[in-house]
Amino acid sequence: MENEKKNSDNSNSVFLKGLVIFILVIVLLIPTFLIQSLISEREARQKEAVYEVSSKWGSSQTLSGPILSIPYIEYYKDTYNNLKKETRFAHFLPDELTINGEVLPEKRYRGIYEIVVYNSTLNVKGKFNPKDFVIPDVAVENIMYNKAFLSFGVSDLRGLEKQIDLKWNEKLTQFNPGVETADVISSGINAPIEISAPLPSELDSSLIPEINFSFNLSLKGSERLSFVPVGKETNIDISSKWSDPSFDGAFLPDERTIDANGFKAHWNVLNLNRNFPQSWTGNRFSIESFSFGVNLIVPADNYQKSTRSVKYAILIILLTFVVFFFVEFLNNKRVHPFAYGLVGAALCIFYVLLISLSEYMSFTYAYLTGAIMTILLITIYIHSILKSFKLSTLISSVLILLYAFIFTIIQIQDYSLLMGSIGLFLVLAILMYFSRKIDWYGTNKKEI
Repeated sequence: MENEKKNSDNSNSVFLKGLVIFILVIVLLIPTFLIQSLISEREARQKEAVYEVSSKWGSSQTLSGPILSIPYIEYYKDTYNNLKKETRFAHFLPDELTINGEVLPEKRYRGIYEIVVYNSTLNVKGKFNPKDFVIPDVAVENIMYNKAFLSFGVSDLRGLEKQIDLKWNEKLTQFNPGVETADVISSGINAPIEISAPLPSELDSSLIPEINFSFNLSLKGSERLSFVPVGKETNIDISSKWSDPSFDGAFLPDERTIDANGFKAHWNVLNLNRNFPQSWTGNRFSIESFSFGVNLIVPADNYQKSTRSVKYAILIILLTFVVFFFVEFLNNKRVHPFAYGLVGAALCIFYVLLISLSEYMSFTYAYLTGAIMTILLITIYIHSILKSFKLSTLISSVLILLYAFIFTIIQIQDYSLLMGSIGLFLVLAILMYFSRKIDWYGTNKKEI
C-alpha cells in the first residue's frame, strides 16, 4: 500500500512538472510575438529612412517611351443629337528602341540604415516608320500632324540632372517638362516634333525614309531602374560596378555577367512578347505592367532573416526544456520551474540581441555573437544548479546543435522545409530513444 502511494506521488510529480513546463512554453510565446512586432517596427523605420533619402535624391525610376502622339478631332453626337467635337490622341511606338547606359551606385546613410542610390548616364535612340502615322477611320483633314509631340516617361522627374536635347532626324529640339496627355504615361517630358501626313503613294513604298531619334539622359534614382519595352524590337544594355544586382520585372536579361567588379546585362524584347500593339488611340492600354530592370539590392536583409529565426523560437525553447526534463529524470537531478523560466527568458533575449547586433554587423556575425552569449549564460547558470560538468557540457552541446541547425535552415531557404522536417524527425527519434529509460510511474525498484 505504501509503495502504491509512493508510485502515485512520483507519477503525480512527473505530471505536474510536465504541466508546469508546458505552461511555461505557452507563456514564453508572448515575448516571441513582441519580438516579431519589434522587428516590424525596426523594418518600418528602415523604410522611412529609405523614403526620406530617396524623396530628396530621386526614387526608383521607370522609363517609358519614347511615344509619338498625334492629336486629332473626333466628331460625335450628344444625347440631344447635337454635333460635338473633341480632341483626342493617337499614339505610335518606335520600330526600334535601343538604350545603352551605365549605372553608378552610391551608398548613403540615414542613422544606422544604409540606402543605395545611383547616378546613371543613358543613351536612347531608335527609329519610327512614317508609314505607321495613319489613324484608321479618321479623315486626314481632322488629324493635326503639325501639333504632334514626342513623350518620354520618367517616374520621378526630380532625378533629371541636365537639360535633354532631342535629335529628331537632323533637327535639335529641347524637351519640355510634363506630358501633354496622360493617356499612356502620367509623369515625364515632351518635345514638339515635325511630321507630315504620309501620302497615299508612300504607304505602299519601301523607299520612304525612316525617322531617327536620339537623346542622352542623366538620371538619378534609388535602388531600382526599370524600362518599358515600347519598341517593336527593344534592346537594353546596362552596366554597373554594383556586384549584387537583382533582375526583376516582366523580363529577365537574355545575357548577363556578374562578378566582383560589377555586372553587365542585355535585354532583347519583341512586340510579340507584350500585350499591347504598336499604335492605338486613347488610354486603352497600360504599358508599365510590362516593365523590367535591375534592383541594386543591399545583399543581406537582416530583418527578414531575423523574422525567420524568431519563427523557430518555440522549437528551441521546447527542445531545450525537454532536454532539461530528461536530464532531471535520467540523472536524479531536480531543476526548479523558476530556473526553467530564466532559461526561457535567456532564449528569448537571444532574438533581441540578434536584431540589435544585426543593425551594426552582418547577420552571420550577429547570430554567432548572440548564440555564444546565450549558450555561455545558460551553461554557467545550469552548471551552478546541477553541479555537474558532464551535464553542463551535454546541455551546452545540445544548444550549440540547435542554434547551428536553425542557422543552417535560415541560410538555405529553398531547402528549409526539407532540412527542417528531417531534423525534427531525427530529434523525435532521439527523444523516443532516451524516453524509454524513464520510469514514468516509479514502479521499478532499480535506479535509472
